[in-house]
Amino acid sequence: MKLVYFASVREALGVGEEQLPLPQGVGTVGQLSDWLCRERGEPWCKVLGQDRLLSAVNQEMCGPEQPLNDSDEVAFFPPVTGG
Repeated sequence: MKLVYFASVREALGVGEEQLPLPQGVGTVGQLSDWLCRERGEPWCKVLGQDRLLSAVNQEMCGPEQPLNDSDEVAFFPPVTGG
């Protein structure tokens, strides 16, 4: 699967995108976020654990319950503000 990180999420994590196989036991966006926190530690938990963090699968906005497949593109980004 392809993971993409945008804006302040990318800046905080120091990575814009990466490829990785769908981890065993991970079936939703929420489980993926939890897995990344466990595997990569506190800096990732701080960013991916934000209440207002947005996510999309295959360029469609979604919630943490969104099911995942190994061929999906998952994006994480901060809330969008307007003015």
